[in-house]
Amino acid sequence: MTVDLALPVVGSLSPSRAGDFMTCPLLFRFRTIDRLPQAPSSAATRGTVIHSVLERLFELPAPERTPETARALLRPEWDALVEAEPEVAALFTDEAALSAWLGSAEELLQGYFSLEDPRRVLVAEREQYVEVVLPGGLRLRGIVDRLDVAPSGDVRVVDYKSGKSPGEAFEGKALFQMKFYALVLWRTTGTIPKLLQLMYLADRAILRYSPDESDLLAVERKLLALWEAIEKATQLQDFRPRKSKLCDWCDHQALCPEFGGTPPPFPAVVPGPDEPLPEQRVATT
Repeated sequence: MTVDLALPVVGSLSPSRAGDFMTCPLLFRFRTIDRLPQAPSSAATRGTVIHSVLERLFELPAPERTPETARALLRPEWDALVEAEPEVAALFTDEAALSAWLGSAEELLQGYFSLEDPRRVLVAEREQYVEVVLPGGLRLRGIVDRLDVAPSGDVRVVDYKSGKSPGEAFEGKALFQMKFYALVLWRTTGTIPKLLQLMYLADRAILRYSPDESDLLAVERKLLALWEAIEKATQLQDFRPRKSKLCDWCDHQALCPEFGGTPPPFPAVVPGPDEPLPEQRVATT
């Protein structure tokens, strides 16, 4: 079953923005409606550079996809990121600090090579932008790290994570992003991906899941209900904070009522559905 991309759009969600609202509606508002800036972090920046290295690695002929090649790509990809986003250079006070950080990135790349041999992988797409507009006008969109297609035609959706794998109780939350991508691919191609694969480089673990139609229909219903909640919160200008352990990593504590802060006035104009989502290319850890 496919969906017409020419449908009128009333709103847009990516996996990260949907995750923001589920984690904390006020965080969603700060990032998506207020468009508040976020300072770069060394962990997120490392994830971005590693994603870039692995993308470049799969541009090479299979015999050249070696650990040595990946290590050689690290510094050039960092330099390219600094050229594109000069503010990340301020993360490191001197060359020694940068070298230590690059060393930590190298360790994560070693973790990748312990999980699979890229010389044997049949990659169809890298950093693939995908989108679909569901009936009713909700656009789903995002960027898939990697799509593999076997000779049989089976599709595998692969995502790299530079952090550690989740505990069993949190696997469902981790797989939400992958099911989101699988839903978009199903709705645009008519084919359900055979396998969803999350590769956690820090502890060298792989989380695999084979979705079926009922899985993806449930995700679609969840996303439609989520958008209804977002629309209601927007109409009421009421995005409430939801305190959790994740607050420790939030850039916006000073504006959050849970920490004694006051959010800025609600914007007079809410960004439209065709405006690019903030931080769409920032890798998650």
